Amino acid sequence: MLLSLYNVMSSSPSYHTTILCKYRVIIGVAVIFFLLVFFNQTYINSQSFDSNIFTIKNQDPKEAATNLSHLMFVLVGGSRTWKDRSIYVESWWRPNVTRGNIFFDVEPSEEFQPWSRNFPPLKVNEDLKKLKIYPKLVNRVHTRIYRSILENYRLKQDENVRWYVTGDDDSVFFVDNMVNVLSKYDHTEKHYIGMFSETVKSNFYFSFDMAFGGGGYALSYPLVKALVEVLDECIERYHYIWGVDHLQSLCLADLGVDLILDKGFHQLDLRGDLSGFLSSHPTAPLLSFHHFGSLEPIFPGMDRPSSVRHIMKAANVDQSRMVQQSICHLRTTNWTFSVSWGYSVHVYETIFPRSHLKCPIETFHPWLGGRPPLYMFNTRRVSRNPCEAPHWFFFDSIEQENGGVVTSYTRKFPRNMTSCSFSGNFSADPLASIRVFSPKTPKQGRKVECCDVEYEGANVANVRLRDCRRNEIIA
Repeated sequence: MLLSLYNVMSSSPSYHTTILCKYRVIIGVAVIFFLLVFFNQTYINSQSFDSNIFTIKNQDPKEAATNLSHLMFVLVGGSRTWKDRSIYVESWWRPNVTRGNIFFDVEPSEEFQPWSRNFPPLKVNEDLKKLKIYPKLVNRVHTRIYRSILENYRLKQDENVRWYVTGDDDSVFFVDNMVNVLSKYDHTEKHYIGMFSETVKSNFYFSFDMAFGGGGYALSYPLVKALVEVLDECIERYHYIWGVDHLQSLCLADLGVDLILDKGFHQLDLRGDLSGFLSSHPTAPLLSFHHFGSLEPIFPGMDRPSSVRHIMKAANVDQSRMVQQSICHLRTTNWTFSVSWGYSVHVYETIFPRSHLKCPIETFHPWLGGRPPLYMFNTRRVSRNPCEAPHWFFFDSIEQENGGVVTSYTRKFPRNMTSCSFSGNFSADPLASIRVFSPKTPKQGRKVECCDVEYEGANVANVRLRDCRRNEIIA
């Protein structure tokens, strides 16, 4: 019986084949299972690694969202400049709301005593002569400015502070936008956020890898804690560096922290008429202005203090849309409207796409002269061609009505040109003012809004901002 069974098994190749196939299936299933587990774990680990690369924060549901009380402003000024520059700080500072201090070289003159509650609390910097490196310092004024971060930290006023924001006494900040931008980053990590200069030469002479402090920059609190421990060592190591912002970037690089760029910070290393720049602002929340005292007033017919107060009328209602550009077309007349919310409206007597209008008109010139390249962005030259030159309207007033916001823009000077014959000779000269209707809800992030324009031959045109429709081409 056993012999016959053996003969059957040995004579039947299908038996061995069947057994071998079963083992192959079992082994195959095991290998596939192992690979799935291995690669799934690898993917999870890689996702965890990637999440550490990016600075955008995943909000802990138990943690309060970043608000203005989490920001500490460290401002620097001087007793000799305060009379002319105090208006800039006062325009954005919110007494009993914003936190921070302004550091002077010496006590201010008697005309500013007692110190106004509308200004940040005043502190006087420590005497630099106590530093061993003092005789070798190339720029003692900038060293005094730099040590303000350390001196502010030593005041022990930092309960619940998540960010230090630096600025000068001629810097203007848009604090609501600052909160919204910084809230997207993980404040428990070491971050250095700011922007380089608008001009090539300023960056070339100092560094393309540093934030310019007049435009302001933000340091997360863990980075501040690490910085203050070595700040005086950095001053000794880089005592030959002239610019404080350059020194800061070198010190932070030694700590392993590089600059994160954000286009909302503006050093404004520009001179002359800034209107062309502000009318085509980058698609980024406006965070700061600097060098107001070196530029022409940003509104025609106003001085610098009045111009700052005027633009803050719009900012105090809706900072999320400040100088954000929206483009719309009136096909019946072949006109293009470019709205820079809270600042200006341009009307062109021909159809232009957004790709053209996002380039600022070069009404300004660089901080330092010389041969091109001049700017860190593209520009359009001022044109006398009636098909290329816009009609200019500037922000006049703002009011809230029917659950929305209405900003009005008026013509401050005539264009003094013929109409554009290429587009049918539909002159926009009769237009005297433009009203822009926007939602009361803030604009979210860096998205571009679309708009519709209504004009029936009167001297007023109405523009309505709205969310872009799905798959709508933003021309």
